Amino acid sequence: MSKPVRVRFAPSPTGPLHMGGVRTALYNYLFAKKNKGTFLIRIEDTDQTRFVPGAQDYIIDALSWCGIMPSEGPGLGGDFGPYVQSERKAMYRPYAEQLVANDKAYYAFDTAEELEQMREQAKQMGMPNWQYNSVTRVSMKNSLTLPLTEVEQRLANGDPYVIRMKMPRNEDVRFHDLIRGWVVVNTNNLDDKVLFKSDGMPTYHLANIVDDYTMNISHVIRGEEWLPSAPLHVLLYQAFGWDAPEFAHLPLLLRPDGNGKLSKRDGDRLGFPVFPTNWITAEGELYSGYREKGYLPEAFINMLALLGWNPGTPQEIFTLDELVEAFSLERVSKSGAKFDPEKTKWFQQSWLRMQDDADIAKGLKETNPTLNISDSALETLVGLMKERATFAEDILTDGAYFLANPSEFDTETIRKKWKAETSGYLNEWMDRLTEISEFSSANIESAFKGYLEEKGLGIGAVLLPYRLSVTGVGAGPGMFDVSAFLGKEEVLNRMKENLPKIAAILNEA
Repeated sequence: MSKPVRVRFAPSPTGPLHMGGVRTALYNYLFAKKNKGTFLIRIEDTDQTRFVPGAQDYIIDALSWCGIMPSEGPGLGGDFGPYVQSERKAMYRPYAEQLVANDKAYYAFDTAEELEQMREQAKQMGMPNWQYNSVTRVSMKNSLTLPLTEVEQRLANGDPYVIRMKMPRNEDVRFHDLIRGWVVVNTNNLDDKVLFKSDGMPTYHLANIVDDYTMNISHVIRGEEWLPSAPLHVLLYQAFGWDAPEFAHLPLLLRPDGNGKLSKRDGDRLGFPVFPTNWITAEGELYSGYREKGYLPEAFINMLALLGWNPGTPQEIFTLDELVEAFSLERVSKSGAKFDPEKTKWFQQSWLRMQDDADIAKGLKETNPTLNISDSALETLVGLMKERATFAEDILTDGAYFLANPSEFDTETIRKKWKAETSGYLNEWMDRLTEISEFSSANIESAFKGYLEEKGLGIGAVLLPYRLSVTGVGAGPGMFDVSAFLGKEEVLNRMKENLPKIAAILNEA
């Protein structure tokens, strides 16, 4: 019987959650749901020097907004807690000591000054990348080189030490990655990584392995940046005599030009967010998020899912349930995925159009409490404008003429399209509008066609000027629908007021 699927998302609370981290969480979530498994979150805060207050809460809030909440984790409960590494501190030392007892690790007493001295000496000898490894450790102060009595005395005295992995000489470490296939690394290329620090905390490497094992993690799905650490992790599993989980290392998210990894520093600098939600630093600096920019979580998640994975079909729009059904690690790319901010807007547009008009209207009322329009009228306005909008707020900004007579006009279009006879046509058309008793879109259109036929005019001679005189802009929803929404009195009043303004614009040309 195969092991139940249990996967984890294990961020460090060193700052806001980058969209690359969200994608990692998303793929873990999809894989778990697809395989009827469990998705949990674990906070890896072994590096206390980089801890940022508020980061943990931010991570949970971001995942909640995205709709991919884990079922176990801090504040969520579960049978394998605590789910914060600093709260598990007491359990790591015995495992580190076990490795020492089994000759898989050793105590190292070298001071920071001594290590720096070794690096400097190596640099002077033309070896800039000095490592503490199977070759150099024989000349260092550790339990492999010092007499046993001295080691015991140092430990009894409370001398500072770290515990390092005893990397074997010239062995091939092999493991199968579900995305990349077989990976082979020779141990001569690996250093003796610190597993347990002098401050009593484990390093990421030890804590990660112990936690994954004790939490029954079946698959480790994480970013490509952890691939160089994977051989060490495989060796640690072997050193403990444990079965390793399956590994899958996800491709990088790249900048739009493909030149390098999309980083946290790219946020706002390149004109688009790289965080799911707003993050404000302790100094008050704002880093914008997709939520506050007006993106729907469905659009954000849909976009992220297709950055590095493809379904093998032309389909691009997926609900979360559809993503679960279609997802497989086999279709995750090995190569980096270029982020396309314009494509992200396309996803947003597509998802906005699928939203119920009433829901969008309700949201606009909530974000614009002073909006002076009835619920039903706003819902109608949404229906007219959402096909042309990217964000819900665009409905109000681009459709401002629905709410008030325009104060500005598309002067360029007016000067191009307005003819000497245009104003006369519009005055005649105003008379026809006055005669319409039931001011519906269909009746307005019928009257308009009748007027054009009677005068022998093409549609372009009157319709665009009519739109300009009522809305101030040269494009928008169907003008007969716009007219019906505004009502006869408002349309006529606007035309009477705006035609002299347009004449003034023409006189200025």
